[in-house]
Amino acid sequence: MTQTRSDELVFLPLGGAGEIGMNLNLYGYGPPGDETWVMVDLGVTFSDGAIPGVDVIMPDPGFIVERRDRLAGLVLTHAHEDHLGAVPYLWDRLRCPVYATPFAISILRRKLAETTFADQVEIIEVPLGGRVRLGPFDMELITLTHSIPEPNAIAIRTGLGTVLHTGDWKFDPAPVVGAVSDEAALRKLGNDGVLAMVCDSTNVFVPGESGSEADLEATLTKLIGECQHRVAVTCFATNVARLETIAKAARTNGRDVVLAGRSLRRIDDAARENGYLANVPAFLDEEDTGHIPADKVLIVCTGSQGEPRAALARIAAGEHGNVTLSDGDAVIFSSRIIPGNEAAIGRLHNALVARGIRVVSTEDDIVHVSGHPARGELVRMYQLVRPTIAVPVHGELRHMVEHAALARDCQVPHAVVVENGAIVRLAPGEPEIAANAPVGRLAADGNRLVRLDGELVRRRTRAMWHGAAMVTVVINDAGELAREPQISTTGLLEEGDDTVERAALDAARAAVEALPAKRRADDEELKEAVRLAVRRAFNDSVAKKPVTTVHLVRI
Repeated sequence: MTQTRSDELVFLPLGGAGEIGMNLNLYGYGPPGDETWVMVDLGVTFSDGAIPGVDVIMPDPGFIVERRDRLAGLVLTHAHEDHLGAVPYLWDRLRCPVYATPFAISILRRKLAETTFADQVEIIEVPLGGRVRLGPFDMELITLTHSIPEPNAIAIRTGLGTVLHTGDWKFDPAPVVGAVSDEAALRKLGNDGVLAMVCDSTNVFVPGESGSEADLEATLTKLIGECQHRVAVTCFATNVARLETIAKAARTNGRDVVLAGRSLRRIDDAARENGYLANVPAFLDEEDTGHIPADKVLIVCTGSQGEPRAALARIAAGEHGNVTLSDGDAVIFSSRIIPGNEAAIGRLHNALVARGIRVVSTEDDIVHVSGHPARGELVRMYQLVRPTIAVPVHGELRHMVEHAALARDCQVPHAVVVENGAIVRLAPGEPEIAANAPVGRLAADGNRLVRLDGELVRRRTRAMWHGAAMVTVVINDAGELAREPQISTTGLLEEGDDTVERAALDAARAAVEALPAKRRADDEELKEAVRLAVRRAFNDSVAKKPVTTVHLVRI
């Protein structure tokens, strides 16, 4: 690889730095303003319910969309939603080839099948440990372990040095599914020299090791054996190793395993398509649950984070068409609580307990191990790779600041804490934030994408908190009210609030009559006067400022 005197190597996160989830990472190489770019991961996050009508949120890729003629490709580290979930929403804006390992491709193709451009996406399969050249970037996949098959770090070699982008990872000595981490490749990379490591910060506050997937089998076998009735286990659908562990524990206890939730069935299909779960008997469908004795069935279901439409939430509410749980049954939460989901999970626990169902979580026993590195594993990674620069990502600001301190303790000369939008010059010279790119968030709203900070979402949120009012005003040729104003409201008035409604209508009439005839002839000025008057009347009456719209009719 060659370089010119003006070449620079930069790193730009548009998502996933300063937050957990929604990853979008860009690397640029070349003369400033004329760089070639490569994208690593393109993920989503999920709404916490605070924004009405919005479930899926993703980074705004506007910066790279403007430069897509210089985007060499998108490389996916693994198949989790926060790393590839935005591809079906945003690929049409990027129009670049997509590189991934077989399991991630299986997941991606199933998602793209729901789009109108699935046959236009160029998907290039890269084998585990494979290497691919994208413009000035020589990219080598390095096998790691995580809570999903085929997690990869990427060694990105350029004329100005090598960057190790870890993706999500841990060091699991017995991952159940897939190979152990390729520490020999990491050590060789470190021996050859690594300019920078862009690394997962999720568990930087957790001491020691994150634990092995294989350690769970004994605990789950014991817990399931203690249950005399139906047992349900809820976990992240993408954790194929956990599915195998649960299946082994169920088999030891003489139970058949049923999958409840479409995402679990899709993951099962993708896993078997790639040779995983080969020694696990086929799972039963949820329709079979009612035909199996209560002490002979185990249900694996989606909804560990309290998602309202997931299988477990519907089971807890008694609204699932095929699966019921009742007094004496048990639910094992084999998952961690993602920050922000505490309230939803608490409500789900309470709904289950109210039905006499025993709830078992990580507070009660070892029923989950994280897929992210604890402090001991981070130290080990730094000892193997020995980068000159540490760039923490995949964490909130507090995680990244702590990670940077840990990197310095590991004798890394430079540790740079960046948030979304910071363009970090990695080389030449010492690392620094050279510029800032515009950042934002898009939300999937029905069949379209809207800006999270746009007027549509703002008005909808205001309406959720303050209600909405529609006022109709009819004006004759003389500029006078031709009939009494009419008003309709949503989420604002109780049945029988006639006094409040009358006050608003009086305010609308008074606003029209108070305007001089010349100003009354201006539609916009008249509508604004009525809008403000009605909004003020509601504020005076009920202390609410509704989203108010005026419909003006001239006859």
